[in-house]
This record gives sequence, structure tokens and C-alpha cells, in this order.
Amino acid sequence: MLEPIHRLVAFMSTLREGEHPDVFVRSGLCIVENFSSFLFCGPRAQRRWEAGFREHQAASVQSGLVAQFGDAYDFSESGNRAYFSLPTTWTGLTQDGRFEEHGVWAFVLQRHGTSWQILGYGWGVSSYTEYAR
Repeated sequence: MLEPIHRLVAFMSTLREGEHPDVFVRSGLCIVENFSSFLFCGPRAQRRWEAGFREHQAASVQSGLVAQFGDAYDFSESGNRAYFSLPTTWTGLTQDGRFEEHGVWAFVLQRHGTSWQILGYGWGVSSYTEYAR
């Protein structure tokens, strides 16, 4: 079930030119994020989220992103949907040094056959620290 999340993190960590995430549902996607425009829902949600994330990364000059997950909480499954919250720590580099961001992703996944796709998520930061070089 974590497979689409690991693929999303791989996309976010590398941001290769011309590469697009393939982990989201084709319709009904809704994402809450801490970068503009904050809410990405509707037919073009994936494209708008990706553009916003790429802009956010360029503006904050972040690189070397790594995500580490804690144990998932509040797991619930009903029909072809599942919900859980996933404590996450992002680390990486900025132009001024190293950073560490703690938060929680709340995911709703949709099952398609034997695989899962992300129907929605919300990201919330609980702490952020920068360490000078």
C-alpha cells in the first residue's frame, strides 16, 4: 500500500525534467499542501500540484531531499479506499545549509485492481529547522 507513496517521494526527490508522477488517480484528485496555491483539486490538480512543487523547490533552492517515515497511524479501509496518516521527516540541503522538516501526511488511497493510487493527501508541517553550513 505504501508503494505509490514511495514512488511519489522518488519523484519529489529527483524532479527530473520531463518526468511526471504516475501515482495519482485520473479523476477526483485533491491535495492540500504548504505551497501556493495550497489546494489542488479537480481535473488539472496533478499538473497544477506538479508545477507548484517544482516552483517551490526552485524558490527554496532545496536539493538532496530524503524522506523517512514513522509508523502509519489511524489506518482504516472501506471498499476500494484506505486512509492513514504517515509521520514523515524530510531532510535535505538549501543554499544556506541543511534542513529538517517534520510533519504528517494524511492519505486517501484508491484501489485499482491489485494496485493503489493516491486519491488525496494533506501535508502538515509540525516543525522545521535549518542548520547553517
